[in-house]
Amino acid sequence: MPLTPKTSDLPRIRGALKFYRVTAYATGALLLLLVFEVVFKYTPLQLEMELGGPNGFFALVPVDTVTAFNLSTAILIAHGWLYVVYLFADFRLWSIMRWPFSRFLAIAAGGVVPFLSFIVEHFITRRTRIEITELEERAARVEANN
Repeated sequence: MPLTPKTSDLPRIRGALKFYRVTAYATGALLLLLVFEVVFKYTPLQLEMELGGPNGFFALVPVDTVTAFNLSTAILIAHGWLYVVYLFADFRLWSIMRWPFSRFLAIAAGGVVPFLSFIVEHFITRRTRIEITELEERAARVEANN
């Protein structure tokens, strides 16, 4: 018999799901920005994103000529740290739901493959809501029998 979450964990599950969803969307959005940054920097374009420099509020400037805030580096750092938070949210939801380890790894992959975090978030949210409904129904049956 597979492990199932406890009925007493329903409030924690809902909170963990919200936290996971927020981090999934934020990580996915930053990952898409990171893809653009990589395309600008490592293709023949050889451009970096700059904020507040002599070329205006936002500018694409040649690599190694950034004189103001380097938005390319900021996106890279922000995605890295947010991915750590995403992994924490993944772990929290996974452990409360008592899912197999393979599901943890599948969710974790969502933060490193562009667009995948949005897809994984959709399916994990749907699966979690189904399991929440099943838990509530089981709790109602137990209460009705007592």
